[in-house]
Amino acid sequence: MTSDTSDHTARFGPIGIWSSALHRPAPGDAGGVAEAVAELDELGYGTIWVGGSPSVEEAGTVVAATRRITVATGILSVWQHEASAVAEQVAAVERASPGRFVLGLGVSHDALTPRYARPYSTMVAYLDALDAAPEPVPARSRVLAALGPRMLALASDRSVGAHPYLVTPEHTAQARAALGPDALLAPELGVVLDTDADRARTTARAMLSFYLKLPNYTGNLVRLGFTDDDFTDGGSARLLDALFALGDADAVRARVDAHRAAGADHVALQVLTHDPAGGLPRAEWRELAAALALPGAA
Repeated sequence: MTSDTSDHTARFGPIGIWSSALHRPAPGDAGGVAEAVAELDELGYGTIWVGGSPSVEEAGTVVAATRRITVATGILSVWQHEASAVAEQVAAVERASPGRFVLGLGVSHDALTPRYARPYSTMVAYLDALDAAPEPVPARSRVLAALGPRMLALASDRSVGAHPYLVTPEHTAQARAALGPDALLAPELGVVLDTDADRARTTARAMLSFYLKLPNYTGNLVRLGFTDDDFTDGGSARLLDALFALGDADAVRARVDAHRAAGADHVALQVLTHDPAGGLPRAEWRELAAALALPGAA
């Protein structure tokens, strides 16, 4: 699929927020999600990525609570939702809020999905089913979680582009080469706003340790030059420093700039904190909006 990169900027903005807490809020935040996403909209972020494998209907509640911002699933697992039902749900969201929802799709992981098999062929079949639905989901309204060359090529051919997760700027450069110049490239970037380096790495490690059990991610990291030694004890300092923006807002801005220079159209920030309850990091979202000079920040 060919698109204009200026269209990507208009639709997705240069900076977004990725958060699984919007899908699975902490008990104290359950009633505040609508208020939080409305604030993200007003702060000037371009896209909200609803993480944690949400359904279309769950992401649709975020669309309904906002005014302007693009909302995407980050990502919907193709194993958990039938394509025909997803197409109906996307059409309903589109009728209510035209042009504001993007269906992020992924094949998840063998360890998380009992039915997992032939992920590339499964994604192709799923896209075919979306195309064949009575109300098809158009390619420009879907984006693929893609890490390796085959899935990146499919993302370029059959969707608006790719949403890689847990990647470095070096991967972003490789993904841009695989996608070609016109497809959307919107990597996720983990952020820890903490100038104590050891504490920031501990916070990042708490998140990363889960993903280091999943071969799709470790295989991609091996392709980027990391080794098994980097995957022990929740991740080496070298790995953590490569994957995450750790430190103050200037450090975040520098890493965003590195992804953009490598070919990203949009960077989706996932703010991590040492809060064991996993609450919505609204203060950090405000701080980043100001540091990145977003249009709605004070």
